[in-house]
Amino acid sequence: MKIRVVKTASKAKAVQIVHYQNNKRIVLQHIGSAHSETALKDLMLLAEEWIKDYSGQYSIFPDENPNKLFHLNYSTFIGVKYRYFHQQIRAIQSMIKLDELPNLLNDLVSIRIFEPASKLRSLELLEQFFGISHSRKQYYKIAPNCISLKEKVEQKVVDFAGIEYSFKFDILFYDVTTLYFETFDEDDLRKNGFSKDNKSQQPQILIALMVSKEGFPIAYEVFSGNTFEGHTIIPVIKQFIVKNGVKDFTVVADAAMISSENVLQLTQNNINYIVGARLGNISSTLLETIDKSICREDGKSIRLRTDNGYLICSFSSVRYRKDKYEMEKQIEKAKQVVAMPSKSKKLKFTQTKGQEIKLNHALIQKTTKLLGIKGYYTNLEESIADNKTIIERYHELYKIEQAFRISKNDLQTRPIFHYKEQPIKLHILICFIALVISKHIELKTGISIRKFIDESKKIIDGEILDQITQKIVTVKGQPNQKMKEIISKLNLPH
Repeated sequence: MKIRVVKTASKAKAVQIVHYQNNKRIVLQHIGSAHSETALKDLMLLAEEWIKDYSGQYSIFPDENPNKLFHLNYSTFIGVKYRYFHQQIRAIQSMIKLDELPNLLNDLVSIRIFEPASKLRSLELLEQFFGISHSRKQYYKIAPNCISLKEKVEQKVVDFAGIEYSFKFDILFYDVTTLYFETFDEDDLRKNGFSKDNKSQQPQILIALMVSKEGFPIAYEVFSGNTFEGHTIIPVIKQFIVKNGVKDFTVVADAAMISSENVLQLTQNNINYIVGARLGNISSTLLETIDKSICREDGKSIRLRTDNGYLICSFSSVRYRKDKYEMEKQIEKAKQVVAMPSKSKKLKFTQTKGQEIKLNHALIQKTTKLLGIKGYYTNLEESIADNKTIIERYHELYKIEQAFRISKNDLQTRPIFHYKEQPIKLHILICFIALVISKHIELKTGISIRKFIDESKKIIDGEILDQITQKIVTVKGQPNQKMKEIISKLNLPH
């Protein structure tokens, strides 16, 4: 290595570090330009220092020229990027064939998983964390077109579920949730309604979600906030069946989805169902039949024919103790209200006759007979699915509750800050794709999406400003052994 001084077009003197190889001169580093003898002397000293410190050493940057020189004494640390995380998320998007979507949309999904924020704030975070630049103008330009991608996204997800999770359309789990807005103004979509987030005074939308038996999200639908959840299941399921050409199908849902009209439509469309039963609403005749027929031992069940299909009832001693405790606690509260009447308090086991408040002994008796008993409706014959199978299938509904929990907590789907229908639906689409990717990571690795993010954050790219060249140099982070194991389970390149 040698120091070379050359004149520039501006009549300054440039100091370079050069290397001669095969009679060719290779400029390894431009130290700087001087317009005075004093400045030139400083540059010469700096060049000598660089040669002394770095001669014969290889670069710390594996992906760059091995002869590149870099001196930490003449550099400034700028910050870090988390490009490794972004690369892995984009790799998963590619596996699902979502890489066909606009880059901006996929990047918004990545940052939604990594650091949920508003759309405009997300554009800033993409630059901050991943070094990816998208303008507001780009977002506003593509946003209207992205909304129409819902069906395409769902088809890609269904196809992926078929390959990765052997999804055969045989069984789906269905549930709804509500998402509220930071406003009190209603419109055609944002309506006040029964809130699952205890935000009854704030407008909301209703989200219907379908997941596979593994808990992998398959499809979703958006309804206005005042829609009764029991009215959503038929149109959503029918649309899914038609879109995918499904012939044999079973839907599992909670008790809110059962009604005489829903049972009729499910039956007419040859859709099998397993739904929870609200035993508190059954007739006295059916109650007496259950009370006399059921064996109050763990694991015992009965099957009765009703207008809503077969009613399967099972007994649990754990459930019995819990139900009994709750009933006795409510009875005590009811007795206090009877002893000291209050118009503001209307409890479960009280009844009013004129101005008099009494204990509702009939309801207490009915509740006592149902202690420890859980009911399920189905139209599946016992030869196809016995009582144990029906009960097990229904209890797998917790998987869809887990999906909602990820969506609301980790992905921060709500509160929603958009006010127009199109941005709202785009927000839900982004959150759905983020949920698909998050659940895939959890199912394949056995760790939570939060843990995956935490481990990914340990792999960082350091960015350093070369004070001589004023160029930014990246020191790439390498995955540790734990992250390599996680990525291997996802079948992704390290």
